[in-house]
Amino acid sequence: MRLIWKLLRQHISTAQLAGFFLANLVGIIIVLLTIQFYKDVYPVFSGKDGLMKNEYIIISKKISALSGLIKKSNTFTEEEIKDLEKQPFVEEVGPFTPSLFKVTAGIGGGKSGMQLYTDMFFESVPDEFIDVDIDKWKTSPDEEGMIPIIIPRNYLNLYNFGFAQSQNLPQLSEGLVGMVKLNIHIRGNAGNKDYKGNIVGFSNRLNTILVPESFLNQANATFAPYEEANPSRLIVEVKNPADPALVSYIEKNGYETENESLDSSKTTHILRIITGIIIGIGLLICLLAFYILMLSIFLLLQKNTTKLTNLILIGYSPAQVARPYQIITIGLNILVLLLAIIAVLCIRPLYARLLSDLFPMFTLSSAYIIYITGTIITIAITVVNLIIIRRKIYALAKAHK
Repeated sequence: MRLIWKLLRQHISTAQLAGFFLANLVGIIIVLLTIQFYKDVYPVFSGKDGLMKNEYIIISKKISALSGLIKKSNTFTEEEIKDLEKQPFVEEVGPFTPSLFKVTAGIGGGKSGMQLYTDMFFESVPDEFIDVDIDKWKTSPDEEGMIPIIIPRNYLNLYNFGFAQSQNLPQLSEGLVGMVKLNIHIRGNAGNKDYKGNIVGFSNRLNTILVPESFLNQANATFAPYEEANPSRLIVEVKNPADPALVSYIEKNGYETENESLDSSKTTHILRIITGIIIGIGLLICLLAFYILMLSIFLLLQKNTTKLTNLILIGYSPAQVARPYQIITIGLNILVLLLAIIAVLCIRPLYARLLSDLFPMFTLSSAYIIYITGTIITIAITVVNLIIIRRKIYALAKAHK
């Protein structure tokens, strides 16, 4: 074995081994860094408030001066909703169900005797369109429990950064607002009733005061049994907000989108395309690196074909001749794996600081994925390398029998 090592060591090219090593190292680093980066940023990009969230637009009918004079309805009919659902650019449609009764909300009372009341309204959308993570979002008008309420986050921002500052009033956090219990009074054509309400979340997507759809449907049936709740707005999940067919459909039917939601969704879609292109380029680089790695091994064996053949002819078995190359390959691959993991762990803090500045909620996930993935890839590459070496040596032996 020592004789084989001495003979083959004289003909092993350092440059080829360096190329083998660097190609393997670059490929592994790219793969591990891409996987770890994706795992770290996935919660930011895929959460309900994330950049890669599902794309929604809110559609309503245009209101003109003539519409008010002639009392033209601006609600959507069942036929219009079904027609929208059939469009190829639409994933799902959810109606905004309005309340058909009057709502009064107040705080205070009890021992202090001071009470503040205001008129308000309720709306609901199907649960799958809500962008607030909540555990308790189901109730019934017959239950004594709290009515969960979601309000737009900009309502709280308007108070904190507008009204509160101008009036020298204390600013309120979301947690503090969630602790306030509201006295809700509902009054309709068929009766009235008092409830308790609690703000359980703040929405960035829906600019309305939301209660559970199940509650609102039962409340409408109880307090306004002879009226029909036709939606005046629709929330639509779309496949591609930049689709010209979507824009054309909205303009053709006299609809409009709220709060430039269509433009925001287009921006998100473009960001998604760019991200996909970058990931695709990374995968292509990985494939090229692995190809260079395989080519390096083949050239290394091809260069030493004569010496390998002579060893086989003088009585050494193919397995003995192949073993030095296999040991070198295993050793290099293990070294590459260790250096690649160290490199990824050193790079992570660099992008973590940048993402933390952009997204305060960003936190690094565990790094176990790169250990598992790196080990699997290294084993796979090593097995392929060993097979190539073995086949090449055995082919030489078979050719000179």
